[in-house]
Amino acid sequence: MTTTHDLHVVDTRPLIPPALLHRDLPIDPTALETVATARSRIQAILRGLDSRLLVIVGPCSVHDVEAARDYARRLAPLRERHSAELEIVMRVYFEKPRTTVGWKGLINDPHLDGSYDINTGLRMARSLLLDLAREGMPTATELLDPVVPQYIADLISWTAIGARTTESQTHREMASGLSMPIGYKNSTDGSATIAINAMQAASKPHHFLGINREGHASIVSTTGNPDGHLVLRGGNRGTNYHLEAIQDSAAELAGAGLPDRLMVDCSHGNSNKDYRRQGEVLQAVAAQVDQKLDHIMGVMIESHLVEGNQKLSSDLSTLTYGQSVTDACISIETTADLLGELAASVAKARFS
Repeated sequence: MTTTHDLHVVDTRPLIPPALLHRDLPIDPTALETVATARSRIQAILRGLDSRLLVIVGPCSVHDVEAARDYARRLAPLRERHSAELEIVMRVYFEKPRTTVGWKGLINDPHLDGSYDINTGLRMARSLLLDLAREGMPTATELLDPVVPQYIADLISWTAIGARTTESQTHREMASGLSMPIGYKNSTDGSATIAINAMQAASKPHHFLGINREGHASIVSTTGNPDGHLVLRGGNRGTNYHLEAIQDSAAELAGAGLPDRLMVDCSHGNSNKDYRRQGEVLQAVAAQVDQKLDHIMGVMIESHLVEGNQKLSSDLSTLTYGQSVTDACISIETTADLLGELAASVAKARFS
C-alpha cells in the first residue's frame, strides 16, 4: 500500500509532560529567590541602573553533571568575592547547535552513547538547575528547541539565542514569551543587523504553535520580551570586540530605537576559536571599562575545570574529568585571575 507520511521516521516515543517533571522536581522558595533576584539584577544592568558588569561564565556545554556541580562550587566564592563589581551567572548549556552533525547536548543524548534518552536528559537538566539554584548559583543557557523552555525555563536567569538561530522566526517567537533577559548573538558573518532585527521582533506580541505545561499542542500568545540585548561574538569577517566595532554596533542599536548597551562574547569568532585568546579579549574589554565607556554591559567566557577540550570516546572512562567535549575552555584557575582583573577595572572606573 502506498503511503505519503513518515517515510523517513523509524520511531516515535512518548515525551514526558512538563507538568509531570515539574511535579517531580518542583521549584522551591530558595531556588525561586535565586532565579528572581538574578533576573532583577540583570534587568537593572541592562537598563543602566546597576553599574556592575554581567558575566556569563562556565562550560561550553555540560556533559557531566557532577563536574558541573564541582565547577559551581569553585565559581561560588568568585561570585561572592566580586559581587560589588560583577553579577556572575554560571553558563549551563544543555543544547548544542551543530554546523553539520555531532553530539547535540545533555538533553538530547545524556548518556553520550547515541541512545537519545531525552526524557532522562530533561530530568537531569532540571535536577542540576534546581540544585544550583538552591545553592544560590544563578544559571544561563542557550534555548535551542522551542519545546524545552516548558521543562526548565523557570530555573534560568538569562538565556541566549545563538548565532545560527537569531534569524529564525521560531526562535524569535519563542523569545517573545520567555520570562528572563535574553542575549541575541550576531550572525556568523559578524553582522549585528540580524540580531537587532531579532530583538525588535521578539519585543512584540506573537501567536504561534507550541505546547503547554501539560504537553498538549497549543496556540501560544505572548506579550513580547522587552529585556533583550546584543551579544557580539565575532564572525567569519573577524573580531568585533574592539572599540570601533563596539561603537558601530551601539550606534546601530540606537538607530533602531534600542538600548545601546551590549555584551562581548570572549570566545568563538572573537578569540578566533583559540580558547587561550579569551584572556586577550577580556583584557581589551577591561581597558574599555577603564575608560568609562558605557556601551559594554557584560561578557561571556567559556571556562571549565580543566583547560582545552577532548573528543568523545566510546569508552567514557577515558574522558578527562572536568574538560569540555565541545568547544575548548579556559581553566577555572585562569578564570579566577581574569575575573579579578575585570572586577578591578569596574572598581577603578567607578571611583576614578
